[in-house]
Amino acid sequence: MSLAERILAGDVRAAARLMRFIDDGLDCATPELKALYPHTGKAFILGITGPPGAGKSTLTDKIIAAYRQRGKRVAVVAIDPTSPFSGGAILGDRIRMNRHATDEGVFIRSLGTRGHLGGLSRSTVDVVNVFDAMGWDLVIVETVGVGQDEVEIVRNAHTSLVVMVPGLGDDIQAIKAGILEIGDVFVVNKADRPDADRAVRDLATMIEMNHPDEGEWWPSVMRTVAQKGEGIEELVEKIEEHRRFLAESGQLKHFEENKSALRFEELLRDQLFRQVRKRISDSGNLARTIEAIARREQDPYSAVEEIVALHFQK
Repeated sequence: MSLAERILAGDVRAAARLMRFIDDGLDCATPELKALYPHTGKAFILGITGPPGAGKSTLTDKIIAAYRQRGKRVAVVAIDPTSPFSGGAILGDRIRMNRHATDEGVFIRSLGTRGHLGGLSRSTVDVVNVFDAMGWDLVIVETVGVGQDEVEIVRNAHTSLVVMVPGLGDDIQAIKAGILEIGDVFVVNKADRPDADRAVRDLATMIEMNHPDEGEWWPSVMRTVAQKGEGIEELVEKIEEHRRFLAESGQLKHFEENKSALRFEELLRDQLFRQVRKRISDSGNLARTIEAIARREQDPYSAVEEIVALHFQK
């Protein structure tokens, strides 16, 4: 049996192996992903993002537990910062979610960003598709808190949760990072802190100023104390409310179309880049072009135009 066939049969080891191939960027993963793709589109994808120190991993741990109590199988893709020296990921999220390690209804996979901006690893979408094809009910994607580049999550998750925390200047951060454009649900975590009321009030005010159009989803501001498990059930109910809204309003179809278009364009861009770069590298043109640009004998704009014209003639 192929890896894809074993994955569709529920083989967790086969899934873990394919995810490793995906994360390493191996070409052998592509045929398996092609075979799995027709079986995707059933899982609900929840994105969790926010600045470092907001308690995202602890909150994720509590959300996992809440959905497990509802009988749902939960997969987690935890995006960790990558070491600029070793290239390895700092797997802090797995440590915080360790209590679910023996639960067969929970699968946690950590991925390193490997320098990819946007808060997500380049392999995230493919790993989510593997979970989706396997039949997991909920796939949680917890991202690196990288501020202004965090917007990529909204393209890949049905519901985007933005976790804030009082006392870190989050109102300023929200304005600077354009976080209001990302969140479907805002969470003020560590809401037992003195500045929690102000953080909730500031977020609610900014949502009011942003004023979603009629018929659009109006983001809510929720309070949680994840460490104590407070506010988790109310938060899960709000997530489910947004899920129903997407289905009943017809926006789910629109979301899938946009997501598919973006994924197609991303794959097309990567494939074209790899093929063209290999051709000019093998021919020696890459080194000569870079030397010419460095010596100011040619500008980079003209060099790119010439390469595109050469390889994509009408």
